[in-house]
Amino acid sequence: MDKPTRDPSEAPAHEAAGRQGGPRGGSRRRLLLWGTALVGAAVIAAAFLRPHTHTTGGSGRHGHQAVGDAQPVAVATVHPGDMPIELTELGTVVPITNVTVQPRVDGYLMQVLFTEGQHVKKGDLLALIDTRPYEVALAQYQGQLASDIAQLQQARVDNDRYQRLVRQNSIATQTAQDQQYKVAQLEGTVKVDQAMVDNEKLQLVYCHVIAPVDGRVGIRQVDMGNYVTAGQTNGLVILTQMQPISVIFTLPETELGAVAERLRTGIALPVAAWDSTNTRKIADGTVSVLDSQIDTSTGTVRLRSIFTNQDETLFPNQFVNAHLLVNTQHNVLLVPTNAVQTGPNGPFTYVVKPDKTVEVRDIKTGATHGDVVVAASGLKDGDVVVTDGTDRLHAGSKVTIPAAADARTGTDTKTGADTKAGTDNGSRSGAQGRQ
Repeated sequence: MDKPTRDPSEAPAHEAAGRQGGPRGGSRRRLLLWGTALVGAAVIAAAFLRPHTHTTGGSGRHGHQAVGDAQPVAVATVHPGDMPIELTELGTVVPITNVTVQPRVDGYLMQVLFTEGQHVKKGDLLALIDTRPYEVALAQYQGQLASDIAQLQQARVDNDRYQRLVRQNSIATQTAQDQQYKVAQLEGTVKVDQAMVDNEKLQLVYCHVIAPVDGRVGIRQVDMGNYVTAGQTNGLVILTQMQPISVIFTLPETELGAVAERLRTGIALPVAAWDSTNTRKIADGTVSVLDSQIDTSTGTVRLRSIFTNQDETLFPNQFVNAHLLVNTQHNVLLVPTNAVQTGPNGPFTYVVKPDKTVEVRDIKTGATHGDVVVAASGLKDGDVVVTDGTDRLHAGSKVTIPAAADARTGTDTKTGADTKAGTDNGSRSGAQGRQ
């Protein structure tokens, strides 16, 4: 049996009303959902952003320090040791002997017997200049010498005869005297001839250019076949003594007294040559001489130090940093330089007490070498000082020491390497604590 159909116009009044009000009800529900979501987000944000303070032994209002407020630090232990008193000055490598090998005669360069950069010994033959013109001149002067010697011999024979005749009153006295003068004249001529012969022999020697000192030859200035002259500009080659070699550096006049006193006692002052960046030691040597006067324009005095330079790590005109060891202080208290702070009253350190709080200790410092400084007063052997993490410390601050650094505190401070390791660990731990 078919169900009767209902005309939509005959629907109940509440259904029609529900259909008419549907869109407005949906908007209210969406607004309600969004509001609920925003409130929940605000609650969650407040929960995460609200500071959490866990206290022990009472609340923060009663003055008890929170565990979370303890500052992670790196520490080191003050210990006795030796402190070198060292001066670092600018220096230049200067050869003890630096020779420009010059030709001493004129002529064509027939042979070059050295290789550029070669090490030669004193007396080694370096080059040969054409000897033929000087050999010809030598033969000429030798002939002239022989002729004059013959004339001298004849004049002496005649002089002997004239002296006998004058005693016999056979010739005039004037004739005998003239013959004596002729002999003396010819003796002088022979000496001149002999000097000319010797000079030509010397020129032949100068044709052979030899090394005047031991050293290393540089780049040759003249090639074989060129005509060279005595004393020409730049010479043939530059010969530099490499072993030993010296470093000349300047010393402030304010430091002159201590250095001069040590030199007068005959004690050798060690000098270490470091590279231009002052990060790598090149060689070790000793001071050889102190200059005789102070340069008034700079207020410094020059010193020369000698280095064996067996491996030739020092090169002429090289710029170096000269580390001069003047003295050594023994059994002084040493503290890392990064533990020393500067305040209104001067230098001070944070000393860690047994209860893991710090106190501010005013100190006086002495000589510094590398990353260590002498504690002249204010500290004692065994004091534990803060080396890193001092930015938020004050007297009475609670600190924490990382386990690795704490374990090293009593054992590693005799060596700078372990102390530095503890400092690095403390730095990393302090950074994590601040984060």
